Amino acid sequence: MKVYSFEKLDCWQKARELTVFVYRNTISFPSEEKYGMVSQMRRAAVSIASNIAEGSSRLSTKEQLHFSVIAYSSTIELLNDFIIAYDLQYINGEVYVESRNKIEIVTLLISQLRKVQLERLEKA
Repeated sequence: MKVYSFEKLDCWQKARELTVFVYRNTISFPSEEKYGMVSQMRRAAVSIASNIAEGSSRLSTKEQLHFSVIAYSSTIELLNDFIIAYDLQYINGEVYVESRNKIEIVTLLISQLRKVQLERLEKA
């Protein structure tokens, strides 16, 4: 089976793990949030990994950088959602801290990818 380049990226692997974490930890949200916060958080999480993957397929560094910026923005959106979920007591302190730790790792890895892309763009 072919392994695509994005599958080798640490930021994509961690974003994938974060997505599974989000799905598992939104199951217990109130049913009235199924089409609200649950849907929003899951879409944001999937967006992170999806934009990293899509960006890796682009030929120009500028386009790759564009998708990395979107992935980073979706990660920050997800952090906001976890903060609100904690405020509303949809998640406990342990899940909240773990979510922040996972998000911090993903944002750092995306930032590293963006830095490489910016350097490549400046050299072009």
